[in-house]
Amino acid sequence: MSELTKGPAVLPREGAGEGKGAAAEGLPQTTYWRVVRARFLQNRLAVVGLVIVVGLVLTAAVGPFLTPHDPATQDLENTMAGPSGSHWFGTDGLGRDLLSRLIAGTRLALLIGLASIVLTCVIGVTLGALAGYAGKWVDAVIMRTADVFLAFPLLVGAIAIILVTGQGVWPVIAALALFSWATVARLLRSSMLSVREADYVAAARALGAGHTRIVLRHILPNSMTPVLVYAAFNTGTAIVSVASLSFLGIGVAPGVPEWGNILAEGRQFIGVSDHLWAFPSLAIVVTVLAFVFVGDGLRDALDPKLH
Repeated sequence: MSELTKGPAVLPREGAGEGKGAAAEGLPQTTYWRVVRARFLQNRLAVVGLVIVVGLVLTAAVGPFLTPHDPATQDLENTMAGPSGSHWFGTDGLGRDLLSRLIAGTRLALLIGLASIVLTCVIGVTLGALAGYAGKWVDAVIMRTADVFLAFPLLVGAIAIILVTGQGVWPVIAALALFSWATVARLLRSSMLSVREADYVAAARALGAGHTRIVLRHILPNSMTPVLVYAAFNTGTAIVSVASLSFLGIGVAPGVPEWGNILAEGRQFIGVSDHLWAFPSLAIVVTVLAFVFVGDGLRDALDPKLH
């Protein structure tokens, strides 16, 4: 692994003799995370994606104050109306304001997408760390279990879980995490296998550090790069999966303002009132692209081999 990801997070300045002079003069030293931030900001698409993600998070946080109408209020005299000054995105088949429903759906999309990724990483990192550090039969058991979960397509496995537990936000989160953790575990295990043999890990063992300290203090922080990149990329995948499950009628309960539900309601009006499916589709596409751009920027910034 590159020196950028090992040991203390301080990088030498250019020139072997200049580092001491800079420190003596009180000049700020270049840290690893400053380099990562600089590399990330050089990627314009990544910055655009980050701006969109931050905008979506703010929209989800203050959504109830932004909606021009109540997402559940029906106006049966103004159904399937096109975009206008009073309804910027038009209305649906029950006269509900489409923009308000999409803003309300942003909160659900981010909640389920981010929560499922966090739960996926918690399970995957825990089991991957055990497999990568303990090795032997522990590694074999965890990796063979991961193989079983990897054999199931994500949506098929999630559908099976939801059919047993019932519809709802938390069953969807649990189902997505249950059939995604295996990838995280494999990524972390692979990274840890190389890091655990590093000199600074051997030095920690020689100084009498316990297994928990070695893993948490020395190995895990230097093995998390692929997991961070995976999380950024696959948040968008989780959002698409949530919308897909709701579109099929087995995700979030019908009637709830969620992007997949809104898209499912508008599909029967294709060619008649295209705004009913075009706007929710655009929301999903833009959100997924934003997370992909952020993930791509993180991959480039965190991998010194690309520079």
